[in-house]
Amino acid sequence: MLNRRHFLTTVAVGTASAGILAACGTGSSTSGQTGSAENPVTINYTWWGTDDRATRMQKAIALFESKNPDIKVNGNFSDFAGYWQKRATEAAGGGLPDVMQWDLSYLRDYGQRNQLLDLDSVNINKDGFDKSLLPSGQIKGKTYGLPIGTNAFAVYYDPAKLKNLGIAEPDGTWNYTEYKSFLAEVGSKGGGTLYGTADFTGIWWNFNVWLRQKDIKAFTEDGKLGFTKDDLRQWWNLAADLRGTGAIVPEERVTQLLPKSPFGSNISASEVTWDNFMAGYLTDSGAKELKLVPVPSDDPDNLGLFLKPAMLMVASSKTKYKDAAARFIDFMVNDPEVGQIFKTSRGVPASKSQRDGTTFEGTDKLVVDYEKSIEKYLKDAPEPPIVGFGTLEASFKRTGSDLNYGKLTVDAAVEQWFKEAEDVIKQNG
Repeated sequence: MLNRRHFLTTVAVGTASAGILAACGTGSSTSGQTGSAENPVTINYTWWGTDDRATRMQKAIALFESKNPDIKVNGNFSDFAGYWQKRATEAAGGGLPDVMQWDLSYLRDYGQRNQLLDLDSVNINKDGFDKSLLPSGQIKGKTYGLPIGTNAFAVYYDPAKLKNLGIAEPDGTWNYTEYKSFLAEVGSKGGGTLYGTADFTGIWWNFNVWLRQKDIKAFTEDGKLGFTKDDLRQWWNLAADLRGTGAIVPEERVTQLLPKSPFGSNISASEVTWDNFMAGYLTDSGAKELKLVPVPSDDPDNLGLFLKPAMLMVASSKTKYKDAAARFIDFMVNDPEVGQIFKTSRGVPASKSQRDGTTFEGTDKLVVDYEKSIEKYLKDAPEPPIVGFGTLEASFKRTGSDLNYGKLTVDAAVEQWFKEAEDVIKQNG
């Protein structure tokens, strides 16, 4: 297994420590904008992920350096939670890394504060990206992030578990009443050892999909909430009659199983989440096969689905090596060989050139096939969420957890979350 220390030793150039290099937004090889094979510039790149992603990233970086001998890449990575703490510290000190893996939830926070480079100002090929996807990386007409891969919301289920219970597999053409009946049947026949799902109303992005099914935008253009308390009350009430039954996993069980999910831990027969979680679920559960179907909708012509960037590539606005940073981003999002390295571990490759140059087999093919199957339902991806969204999303999850625990009524949960949301919006307005 590749640990962080070994990875940094392998990739870093020179004798400077990875911590020092990652903390500054400038390269260290030359003072100029361009380098040469004899005297390359060094750019700093950071991402979150597991050791598996680091191993793949090492291969991708080595490939880039072999094709671009005038640029060296110093790599650094951490887990998701620690990643954003480091970025906040660096941003406060004025020294973000040259290039970064990014999450949609934080794009507006940094982009609106002029901490990210406008990628329209540098040379990156965007021809292979679907026009419906690019707005997710744009703020006020400027491109601050380019999608690495895409994912979409789906309902995962374990066909073997359903067969053992004598329950027919869902085909994904269901409304919420039918979906809830499915969960209740699993819970009833599961006998207290197999539940239908974790509480599907506790996930912000699932709520977002439901809003889109009703043609409601989550946020307004001026950074306010686009939905009402009644909308949120209706959403959280969707599972009110399922909580405390075998249909939904009790929250105390969910907590006990962390960091695994109930689905990955084999105590639920289904789960609603992003489609690129397939490999992780198979590894955690040991299941021979898992399947994906679309989320329920009360409007069969509007499933509220969209392709969301699984992650994006961004650059620091203060990088001294804009050309090198742009070439690295272009390579990482467009090169077919990079697609072969990562497959769907970062989502389905977002650019056509990378997607077409990648061979998908097994679980990777299942994810790609699912996204193809929902193409006719896909709508434009939402623009980057409002400033402070990361806090709102965490609050939504925490409040939903308290609701499932029975600590809050639906009305109290709605009031509590709206109060927190209004405070965040006021602070960042």
